[in-house]
Amino acid sequence: MSDRQVIATELLKGQGLGNQLFCYVTTRCLAMQNHCEFAILNREILANNIHSNKGMYFMDIDCGLDMKKEEFSEIYQEKEDRIYLGNSIHDIEHGCYISGADEKLLRLAQSTLVYGNMQDEAYFGQYKEEIKQWLRVKPEYDSYEYSRDNLCIINIRGGEYTSNPELFLRRKYWLDAMKVMRQKRSDMEFMVITDDLSAARRILPEVPAYHFDLAGDYTAIKNAKYLILSNSTFAFFPAYTSETVEYVIAPKYWARHNVSDGYWASEQNIYDELIYMDRKGKLFTAAECRGELAAYKQSSVRYQKVGIKLSGIRLLTAKCHAKYLIFEDLFVRTLRSVKRRISSNC
Repeated sequence: MSDRQVIATELLKGQGLGNQLFCYVTTRCLAMQNHCEFAILNREILANNIHSNKGMYFMDIDCGLDMKKEEFSEIYQEKEDRIYLGNSIHDIEHGCYISGADEKLLRLAQSTLVYGNMQDEAYFGQYKEEIKQWLRVKPEYDSYEYSRDNLCIINIRGGEYTSNPELFLRRKYWLDAMKVMRQKRSDMEFMVITDDLSAARRILPEVPAYHFDLAGDYTAIKNAKYLILSNSTFAFFPAYTSETVEYVIAPKYWARHNVSDGYWASEQNIYDELIYMDRKGKLFTAAECRGELAAYKQSSVRYQKVGIKLSGIRLLTAKCHAKYLIFEDLFVRTLRSVKRRISSNC
């Protein structure tokens, strides 16, 4: 162990690049704030995940001190607030993650190995310029091919999202956001960057969709002028560190855009740089979202039951509602498929 205080985290199997970068950035910023060293454990899996198995080949990431988990006597788990809802089997059994910033994480007094979501802007917002340097793309991979003034990049997250109706964003969100972008420029064109070409072509068949390698997808988002984001962490840091982007739309309520009546999944995903769109197509600033959420917390029964699992009639009702969402999603998909086939035959 170093003689100086060390703030560290461990990258975990199953994390995508976006989640890994949040853990990395927050850990390094917490170390800077505490004037101490930092370390990233299990660093060999950085960018070796669901997105790619090539590793972090397009950035030079400084992972700090080379340390082992056994060297830390203090381990801290970021707080987890969850509400149990009938959105899905996951939200019934494991709860919907709604946490905001953990104030204790900002006041670590000794060497600590930290685990958690670590996505709140309170952890890293004051170090934006430093983060741009830490996450600088190597020149040989940094492309501006899709950076023209009248092109909006749409980032659709597919994969496991597609089987979760509470999570996979509906066609209306994308169309509403595209309408706003056309108000910005009447000649606006669109292009999809996605991890799932099949899902993207089903949800937005009229927009050309591409899936490059990891560097290609990342830099296409980073160097865009206009962005429409999904509720996925992958696109956050390319958007956050961009020197070109002018306007970014993201889904209000983040991971529960489709079903929320006011809660965020999670509160950590309200960022000053983004404009949020609700299910009616109305736009909100981050400040407006935070103000609404503060009022919701005061009045909502849901926040009075944080951490309380469902039981009895509430559990039965939740299971019925989760099944309803699945059947509703299947019906919408079937209807959209039929319309697409009819259109292609005309």
